[in-house]
Amino acid sequence: MKQIELLAPAKNLETGMAAINYGADAVYIGAPKFGARAAVGNTLEDIGKLIKYAHRYWAKVFITMNTILYDNELKEAEKLIHDLYKLGADALIVQDMGILEMDLPPIELHASTQTHNFDLERIQFLEKVGFKRIILARELSLEQIKEIRANTSVDLEYFVNGALCVCLSGQCYFSHATTGRSANRGECSQACRMKYDLQDENGNVLAKDKHLLSLKDLNLSNEISDIVDTGICSLKIEGRLKDISYIKNITSYYRKELDSVFEKKREFTKASSGTIDPKFDPDLDRTFNRGYTSYFFTGRIPEIANFHTPKSLGKEIGKIVSIRKDHFIIDTKYDIHNGDGLCFFNKNKLLKGILVNGVKGKQIFPNEMSMLVEGATLYRNNDHEFAKTLKRDNSIRRISVDFYLEFTNDTLTLFATDEDGISASVQLQQDFELARNRDMAISNLQKQLVKSGGSIYSISNIEDNFTDVPFVQAKQLNELRRNVLDRLTEIRIEAFQKTENQDLISHPQYPTKNLTYMGNVVNCKAEEFYHKCGVEKIEKGFELQSNYTGKTIMTTKHCLRHEFGMCKKEVNTDAKPNTPLYLVDNKNRYKLEFHCQRCEMKIVLE
Repeated sequence: MKQIELLAPAKNLETGMAAINYGADAVYIGAPKFGARAAVGNTLEDIGKLIKYAHRYWAKVFITMNTILYDNELKEAEKLIHDLYKLGADALIVQDMGILEMDLPPIELHASTQTHNFDLERIQFLEKVGFKRIILARELSLEQIKEIRANTSVDLEYFVNGALCVCLSGQCYFSHATTGRSANRGECSQACRMKYDLQDENGNVLAKDKHLLSLKDLNLSNEISDIVDTGICSLKIEGRLKDISYIKNITSYYRKELDSVFEKKREFTKASSGTIDPKFDPDLDRTFNRGYTSYFFTGRIPEIANFHTPKSLGKEIGKIVSIRKDHFIIDTKYDIHNGDGLCFFNKNKLLKGILVNGVKGKQIFPNEMSMLVEGATLYRNNDHEFAKTLKRDNSIRRISVDFYLEFTNDTLTLFATDEDGISASVQLQQDFELARNRDMAISNLQKQLVKSGGSIYSISNIEDNFTDVPFVQAKQLNELRRNVLDRLTEIRIEAFQKTENQDLISHPQYPTKNLTYMGNVVNCKAEEFYHKCGVEKIEKGFELQSNYTGKTIMTTKHCLRHEFGMCKKEVNTDAKPNTPLYLVDNKNRYKLEFHCQRCEMKIVLE
């Protein structure tokens, strides 16, 4: 059977352990430095603890070091990689090709989505370089993924849920150009979530104060079966900045969906051990989301962005039927609770929020009445009761174990065999008194041994070969059980086989002789790598330049011509495809160029 991995994000040790407990086969977490979320670096100590916890379940831990590196950081980064390898990290996620010219341990390397893994030619190049896995661009469609899979043998990873970068990953310079904070250095200022006016070449305003670049969140939960069939080996959830409640809910939801697919497609199975048992029904709509889209998975679709707000909407729950003096009447099938946060769009399409102070049937008493709009659709972006349930739930993922008791020559042996066929045994030797009531003694033994307590195991079955039944004190049985499960854990970790990447990185011919600033080369080792691959001319990376005028600062498949019904391919319009539009904020005007053959929009700094 082919193993399919569910890969979840981890902001820190706590969320990483939660991701494992709620169904992740692997987690990805930021190194102390050089991760694409600079705000969530983690200590080596915490990373080591997470690795040990994950490996008990045969789950993996991938470390993100996917920023570009400056020359003065190369030695520090190299040492850090060796430290992570010694801790047992299962893979390193990288963007900077300079890392490949370091003295690396034989750690598995994954090509970050920041290397913009969109074109087949690019992906084939990275495979020849020696990457074990390539994290595909979010913009790819099902058919494009199939083509890539048919022409490569490298492991492929694909995003299925979470926030979407509107720019092609690794190709966004908007933040650095306007604030000095580089997205390729993990410091993105999220210019895409800001408000802009859209103007034509004559200055006519086509849209005013809209979040024109703010995409909805990705949700491919209805496409899991097709994704698995393409040959994708890892389904990735975005969210290294998200809190533990989000991780519990989203991870358990996708665990449930994947397991449902495996029940129908017996050729696939999960990539780690154990079973989850959350005490809640996971629901994607009930935690942070900006509204959902399938993006380009099934081809170009309308309304992949939410022009009105970049904030969380949550779950649509009903409508405001009528407004009274101190309350309003809601038409809904859901229970509303004190403390719920509700939101709606007013007549000007601005998102407004209210807090529920009281509920009497369909009567809702909010903290604010003046903003309400009769007939408005209501969303619940803070589900108070669900949030409390998620916070209280501390489920531990359990590995199924069978016990077998054997008693011979004053020696009681307890054997433990887990769901993966891993076995351990411990013995207790003494002069045992034989039990007078055989059936009662066996029942007492089983009742004591089935209590797996706070361990990661659940005891599924207990068998014995008793002729005579020894009388064993409860504390002795507890110690026997603890010892055999501790030994089983040690053997499980020893049996967990890490696959190591090839020792040497190769240098295949790069597809072009010239590399622009979009190659993100900002250190001498990256230059060395590309020169070895036949690149003759390398432009300095954007972060090393000082004049950005005329530079493309964003390339995106999100096309505002398409969104506003001006796509030459789809409607009969007199507008020329290459006629520019402009984004305008309170500081700058940005030229929009449309490359219709590739269905791309570029933002150019004037």
